[in-house]
Amino acid sequence: MHIPDDYELMDSGNGQKLERFGPVILARPCAQAVWEPRHPELWDSANASFDRKEGLNWHGRERLPEDWVVTVRGVRMRLSTTDFGHLGIFPETMDQWSWIASQLRDAAKSRSTAPRFLNLFAYSGGATLAAAKAGAQCCHLDASKGMVEWARANAVLNGLQNSGIRFIVDDVGGFLRREVRRGRNYECVLLDPPSFGRGKRGELYKIEKNVQETLNLVGQVLSDTPLFVILTSHTPGFSPIVLQNLLEQALGQGRLTCGEMLLRGGPDVLDLPSGNWARWQAT
Repeated sequence: MHIPDDYELMDSGNGQKLERFGPVILARPCAQAVWEPRHPELWDSANASFDRKEGLNWHGRERLPEDWVVTVRGVRMRLSTTDFGHLGIFPETMDQWSWIASQLRDAAKSRSTAPRFLNLFAYSGGATLAAAKAGAQCCHLDASKGMVEWARANAVLNGLQNSGIRFIVDDVGGFLRREVRRGRNYECVLLDPPSFGRGKRGELYKIEKNVQETLNLVGQVLSDTPLFVILTSHTPGFSPIVLQNLLEQALGQGRLTCGEMLLRGGPDVLDLPSGNWARWQAT
């Protein structure tokens, strides 16, 4: 199997995952990896590791560059270690980037105007940039000003600073309600609600309580000629079927599919489940 671009899942097991991000190899926690590592000889190659055994702890962080750039699925991303163990990319979402870009390129062949793509809880912008590269008009929204600035910087890395992407720092619910009032709509929506989060003004978001309202608002901003809505989640208990059922209730008839988000490596590396997804497509 060809390892795409600058990301590689090297091994997993004993509650950890070993990943390569360009020149940097990291070991980080992964509760799903309850099996034994297949390649124990590789783990000493890690440049640094992160754990949550007694708080949040990096080991060897001082040996890492302050930031570095990788290319994944044709998108350039600036990575940097954060105190929570994140890097500015969730590689399990890369399959969604590729699917989105493929759908948008196909749509561009049959539509007179570029599809409008809305990315909610959009993090550092990987999906937004993949969509923009495929020709979509993009709106990127996150409640964290720092993450939106990170996404802007990634847009510059990809030569997309003048592509018309709308970068917005806001609470998802408030933004969607305003879009409904404005009559602004979108052909494509991606959302990855957090298990727990806070909006721009401290608004509390809990997926169990708020996701249905969010999806109902998404339905109201869909255009009369929609393409797709994708719902992803890392929340325990939000299985693929749960996500699919939520989309079906909120959006009605459509072509529904669902599955697990997976980290993948070479042919002798076990696939690693890392969240779930569901898609609604117009029929």
